[in-house]
Amino acid sequence: MTKRLVSTPKKDGFRMPGEFEKHEKTWMIWPEKADNWRYCAKPVQKVFIQVAKEISKFEPVVVCASSLQYQNALKSLGNNIQVIEMSSDDMWIRDTGPAFLVDDKGNLRAVDWEFNAWGGLEYGLYSSWDKDNQIAKKICELENIDLYKIDDFVLEGGSIHVDGEGTCIVTQACLLHKGRNPHLSKNEIDQNLKNFLNVEKIIWLENGIYLDETDEHVDNILHFIAPATVVLAWTDDKNDPQYEMSKKAFDLLSSQKDSKGREFKIHKLYLPNPPITVTEEEAMGCDLVKEEIPKKKGDRQAASYANFLIVNGGVILPIFNVKEDKIAVETLQKVLPNHKIVTINSREILLGGGNIHCITQQQPLKVTKK
Repeated sequence: MTKRLVSTPKKDGFRMPGEFEKHEKTWMIWPEKADNWRYCAKPVQKVFIQVAKEISKFEPVVVCASSLQYQNALKSLGNNIQVIEMSSDDMWIRDTGPAFLVDDKGNLRAVDWEFNAWGGLEYGLYSSWDKDNQIAKKICELENIDLYKIDDFVLEGGSIHVDGEGTCIVTQACLLHKGRNPHLSKNEIDQNLKNFLNVEKIIWLENGIYLDETDEHVDNILHFIAPATVVLAWTDDKNDPQYEMSKKAFDLLSSQKDSKGREFKIHKLYLPNPPITVTEEEAMGCDLVKEEIPKKKGDRQAASYANFLIVNGGVILPIFNVKEDKIAVETLQKVLPNHKIVTINSREILLGGGNIHCITQQQPLKVTKK
């Protein structure tokens, strides 16, 4: 039976591993939200199936689906992917799922952050998130994992990146946004992260990706691929607002050392140029509720190759059917030579506000260290 723990991971010797460490499985949530996904989510479901099946070639995949979509998901995903019935508000499990933790004795725990749909009623992206706020606890109950719950502390999984060795990178744009934790100071947020991720150093980038509707999650601009090694979304176009945002991140990381005193290796991962924009066809098909603003032809999207997922021996990389796709593959293959780079045209996921990293959550493999 899952216990709610009153201590902290730091006190108990649990840490959040780097994504590049071995996984037991990957969790996903089947999409169906008709006001976010066009044509009742049918186009995005096709891409979702591709993502899930490609991940399943490297490690087990578990997909959570609502009672209405359970049979559809079960039939569509095939026998190699486990489907369980679980209600949700949307499919962004990176933000709503548990942050899994390990210790050196082969034990597994998790953190259940508070979720408020990226800003609550005033600043958030949808008006009801009670089902999403239960996802982490339900997964922990299924896995019989004890969890830490921080009351009154809002955080999304996509807003943090850790190296598993004491360093965490975040963005000020997101974590200091007034829709998250206006009652907490930067130092208090910093301390919460140190206590509940068991890290020693937080590096605060100023920004993420331009027009990212999650208030610039770090996982859209940067990705740890090894300790003290990151890929960083980049453009050489000085007329693009993203240039200054990426340059500030590059300069800050270049001036910093990680928690172990190591300098960062930074690999530039070039963004699509010109930026990805919504086509006339892509702007159609969503069943919008009254308060929502419809997408329009020409709207810029926060497309970034940094929003990939590292799996056991592979990388699931979003591409956009543009010339920079090839450069992104070549860059990642060079810096991750022992991984197979698998590409998926993920424009349909991008239209909903995120990408492959956002719709996945890895569960680490329990390893006993002697």
